[in-house]
Amino acid sequence: MWGFMRTLVRLEVVAYELMRSHRFVSLIVAGVLLAACGNGDNADAPIVVSTDSLDNGSSSDTSGSTSAPATESTTSTTSVFPVEPIVWKDCGTEEVPNVKCARLAVPYDYDNPGIGSFSLNMKKRPADKPKQSKGSLLVNRGGPGAESASMAPDAQFYFTQTILDHFDIIAFDPRGVGNTTPHVDCVDQYDTYFTSDATADTPEERQKLIDDATAFAAECQKKSGEILPYISTKASATDMDTIRRALGKDKVSYFGFSYGSELGATWVSLFPETVRAAVFDGASDPNATYLQAGLDQAAGFERQLNSFFADCAKRTTCAIHNNGKPAALFDELMRRLDRDPLFVADDRTLVTQTVGYTAAVDAMYSDALWPTFAEAIQAATDPKTPDGTGLLALYDDYYQRQPDGSYDNLLEAFTAISCLDDRGDTSPDAVDAHLEDFLRVAPRLGGFFASGYTCALWPVESAPRQPITGIGNIPIVVVGTTGDAATPLESSRKMAAALSDGRLIVVMQDQHTGYGTSECVNTLVDNYLVDLDAPETETTCANDDE
Repeated sequence: MWGFMRTLVRLEVVAYELMRSHRFVSLIVAGVLLAACGNGDNADAPIVVSTDSLDNGSSSDTSGSTSAPATESTTSTTSVFPVEPIVWKDCGTEEVPNVKCARLAVPYDYDNPGIGSFSLNMKKRPADKPKQSKGSLLVNRGGPGAESASMAPDAQFYFTQTILDHFDIIAFDPRGVGNTTPHVDCVDQYDTYFTSDATADTPEERQKLIDDATAFAAECQKKSGEILPYISTKASATDMDTIRRALGKDKVSYFGFSYGSELGATWVSLFPETVRAAVFDGASDPNATYLQAGLDQAAGFERQLNSFFADCAKRTTCAIHNNGKPAALFDELMRRLDRDPLFVADDRTLVTQTVGYTAAVDAMYSDALWPTFAEAIQAATDPKTPDGTGLLALYDDYYQRQPDGSYDNLLEAFTAISCLDDRGDTSPDAVDAHLEDFLRVAPRLGGFFASGYTCALWPVESAPRQPITGIGNIPIVVVGTTGDAATPLESSRKMAAALSDGRLIVVMQDQHTGYGTSECVNTLVDNYLVDLDAPETETTCANDDE
């Protein structure tokens, strides 16, 4: 189900939605990967980090002063893994002066720590009002596979001033991701592997999809095979407890967006007594199978695509109004791209039907992208000079292609972590057997979501997942939006139900994730994180524009 895998790649990276759409953001600098700080780029670095400073929950500890030794957890094998306090240093090229950088070594395997280690890339933004500090807030922006260390210097794009006043933002690239070393690296460009006909009509087209998936998996095994068995969500959640101990904290708070909700829920289930507070924004059903998660997403994106068409049909100013029939124009375009892809540039893929569907999925993350998508369809259906540039741009946005043609390895890490967590079916025939299920829940997009064989042909067996249960006894806040295609509201509702005391905030918005979209949700979340004043479930926040 590579269509499902494709979707999560874009879905789980919420920085773009946050930076584009959140109303407390006035300045946007998206897609900037800040330079890694400190040393520790050697994958064979010693497991114990020697240090002489400690995060004690205030900004004064960044000068290198020594504080109390790190505490030990009593609930996991992390308690037998030696760790010393983190050394926070100036970041050198860091644009935000008060942000500090560090590296922290964690073992490939906590049960066998001698076989190798990751050097986690970490950044810290101290609380603006250290005397009112509520401690450390660990954060993750999604993925799996998205670097998250940049959330410290970019904290003002993600959080209100209330959060910045009261918390030290502790951001880190998870194992195998971003500037953590070693990290997953497979290929240099994506056009070769992810533009073949996703709705294969012939044996030759199906074989091309199989060949693409096989070649991609082989490159990942060749370049990153050493770490592929050790980058599961459960392992990253265990690293979070190691970070907590290295910070010298008995308890820490957490804020996770999108996939960060799954990571956070795994951490809460493993280490419930170390959780001060936790927020999961844009949460998926934590106990859904690989297949069910794919079906849920297919239905969610289909629903949003239909909302896009309905909105366009009502407005004569919509670029593809088409006498109130925009869906017909889109359907005809997809059929045409299947027969005759559009040329854009010599060094780029043709704009195939798969590129067109990818563009559609990208645009369904937020209604802010709907006008751009409509204009792209209009240009591609021009009867005289059809132009696929707009569709290709949305395809590139989905995969986060940079202006220089480079990528940030998100797709590679996403695939490796997702397939390790749950491969789903393990043969192309088994994948194909679910096609009708996808078409039933998503007549337009179902074939796109059902296609692909990357996890089925992945070279590493799945690792056991951590069940998300009702363990623990503190409220956990879950945020879900009514128009979230990627993590539909019902999935977020199931996350809240799986927790012992999940408190769901329903946000009336057509986008993925809800924090930052209204004063209502901001206040509810901030009051919970700062004062531990949890909202009732379910609490609804209406659209401020209504």
